[in-house]
Amino acid sequence: QVRLVESGGGYVQAGGSLRLSCATSGLSFSIVNMGWYRQAPGKERELVALITSGSGPNYADFVKGRFTISSDTAKNTVYLQMNSLKPEDTAVYYCHAESDLDDSIDYWGQGTQVTVSS
Repeated sequence: QVRLVESGGGYVQAGGSLRLSCATSGLSFSIVNMGWYRQAPGKERELVALITSGSGPNYADFVKGRFTISSDTAKNTVYLQMNSLKPEDTAVYYCHAESDLDDSIDYWGQGTQVTVSS
């Protein structure tokens, strides 16, 4: 059974930092692409950062230079280090797994709330 469990969200003042974690089970990091998405109230879910099985990380323009995605294959965990947080980063952050090699791999975590105060 595949599970994605996010943690690390919380409340922080603008300029602060948070590190999100996505602990996975039932997935092989060698074939999956792991992404962090976010959804603010009244807005559509958007891609924040992506780390693929075959290449380096990719970031949305609005987080470049501030956020870093990484993975620990030994722990089957993906991280999102968020620095210099802004109020507009406030959203529910979701972890997502998909694969270019297997269309059946398409899983979401339950989400973790990040709130940045001004």
